[in-house]
Amino acid sequence: MNLLILGATGPTGRHVVDLALAGGDTVTVLARRPEALEDLAGQVTVVAGDATSQRDVAKAMAGQDVVVSALGRSTSVRADDLFTRAATAVTGAAREMGISRLVWLSSFGVGDTYRSASPMQKVMYSTFLRNIYANKELSEKEIRSSGLDWTLVYPTMLTKNPAKGTYLVGDRLPMKGNPTISRADVADFMYKAAHSPEWIHRDAVITD
Repeated sequence: MNLLILGATGPTGRHVVDLALAGGDTVTVLARRPEALEDLAGQVTVVAGDATSQRDVAKAMAGQDVVVSALGRSTSVRADDLFTRAATAVTGAAREMGISRLVWLSSFGVGDTYRSASPMQKVMYSTFLRNIYANKELSEKEIRSSGLDWTLVYPTMLTKNPAKGTYLVGDRLPMKGNPTISRADVADFMYKAAHSPEWIHRDAVITD
């Protein structure tokens, strides 16, 4: 499969890249800092560009089968419109280039998933993460109405722990306290979702 990965220099995106290479896929990444992927020289095609630019995204999409977005704001709690701008660029480029499959990383607590959050989670989502979650929700409305074969992935609190290989995933999951999931396991699910029609037009809540 020809796979385009956005956010490949981030911790979750890098896990997706490694899984794709191990799985024998042909990998292209769009990166503002291509030098951050120098260790993958000869293994991936690196396109220099910005995921919020439709022109840059369209250039990287040429010949791809699936787009996987692991874009994030690292430790920042301000969105700076990243997700809405990226969603506009990605959906526009996909229609332009004739690409239909999109796997998009979100966060549990965004949109309708907020309703099934635990009281502890709701406090954090409505205060500390309010700005970034509001921008993510807007971006996902655009993705849902795009006509693409999307999957939206909603992990609980992300950790840097090694992959367990066992995790819970469902359209909705009961929550207690503030559960976590490793970035490596989230990447595992995203990679598998990119290769299967099972999660098309579905929300995937994922946690340990």
